[in-house]
Formats: sequence, structure tokens, C-alpha cells
Amino acid sequence: MKFTCKRDELTIRGHVWGKQDGRQKAVILSHGFLANERTCFTYAKLLAEMGFLAVTYDFCGGGIICRSDGRKQDMTVLTEKADLIAVIKHVREQYDVSEVFLLGCSQGGFVSGLTAAELRAENISGLILFYPAICIPDDARAGKMMFYKFDPNNIPDLLGRFPMKLGGDYARCVISMDPYEEMKGYEGPVFLIHGTADPIVNISYSQELKNIYPGCTYVEVEGGGHGFKRQYDRQACEALKQFMTDYK
Repeated sequence: MKFTCKRDELTIRGHVWGKQDGRQKAVILSHGFLANERTCFTYAKLLAEMGFLAVTYDFCGGGIICRSDGRKQDMTVLTEKADLIAVIKHVREQYDVSEVFLLGCSQGGFVSGLTAAELRAENISGLILFYPAICIPDDARAGKMMFYKFDPNNIPDLLGRFPMKLGGDYARCVISMDPYEEMKGYEGPVFLIHGTADPIVNISYSQELKNIYPGCTYVEVEGGGHGFKRQYDRQACEALKQFMTDYK
């Protein structure tokens, strides 16, 4: 089922998966950079089959093809954090939800981790991170963020147009950030999974990240890249299913 909610004057659009009757546990899934909610559909369907209320959505200006409002050049990790908080508020207000989990892929994982640290375990029952892109601040300091190259000491207002128009605030808001310190405050259960052959976010980031979470279930997918496919995605789904089954 489709849903909409607001972040300031912008409309966020997404889908709700699973039965919507009776008290439920909800999982809010956040997609990665350049992507959209469709990249989370496999995990949403799995969670819905397990009895969770799964919620997918497009970040505002968050990808090449996104249905939510917002200009791509205005998108940053912090605007996406605000989007996620708006979705959490909407889910709590519109559905009979007892608990809320966050699942994030890549940049969506970074955003989910920042959000969980702010809202704490009293409000977020569990955090699920797929190859979280906590390399983003380091990439900004290096002046190379994916396809975009720039002088980190003189960040331009426009980082580039290909494959997506990206504004300078995308780099400015993270260039002084220590992601481990920013994400440290969350003390609930954490599921962290990363591929050993990830060419975009080196697995060393997750190997360090797991140490800040006292309740972390950490899984390495041998040979898995960035954005699991085929047998690697099947392994990830089985690991996710086991984690959520153990929680229930």
C-alpha cells in the first residue's frame, strides 16, 4: 500500500508491506545513495512474510529516480536523517506499532545509524545495517565522493551533475564528522552485515563499527560486493531472517 508523509514542505512517498491490523512491530527500510526504495523491496517482502510491518520510501532528492519531493542538489546525510525521522513519526501515528526497527543499506545505513543514536534504544528497538557507508566523511576529506572530485579545502556549491546533480552541502555537512562517535550512542540490538569484496565501502569500516555496539551481531559475506546480488543476497536474507527470528 502506498503512503505519503511530510518533512517540512516536502512530500515523502513510499510503501507499507504486510498486514495492517493488530499491534505490530515495524521495520523502516532506507535505501542507499543514487538509489530508491525498490532496492529494499526484497528485504521488505521477507520481513512482511515474517509478520513485521515493513515500510520503504524514497529519500527527498535521494536518488536518480525518486518519487519523493526535493532537489537532488539539496540532499545531504542530514536531510535524509530528517526524512527518516519524519517517516518514523508517521508510522507511529498512523499504525498500531509497538516497536520500531531501522534497516539501512549503504548511505541509508549511515543515516539509520545516526538516527538510532539520536533517538536511542527507548525509541528504536533494533538497528539493521547493510554495508553502511560510514566512509562518507573520509571520502569528503579526501575530495572524492563516488563520481565527484573536488578540493576539500574549497568545496564548490555544485560538486557535479553526473550521474546526479549534487550540491556542496553534501560534503560540507560531513567533512568534520567522526561517524563512530556520532553513531556510538545507540545501545540496542544491532545486526551488521558487510561483503568482504565491497569496492565502495571497505569492510574495515564495519569491522571497526561493530566494536562500538555492545549488542552487535556481525556477519561477513565472503566474496560479497556492495549491494548484494544472487547467492550473496540469499545469504544476507537468511542471516537477516535468523536475526529477526531470534529477536521475536
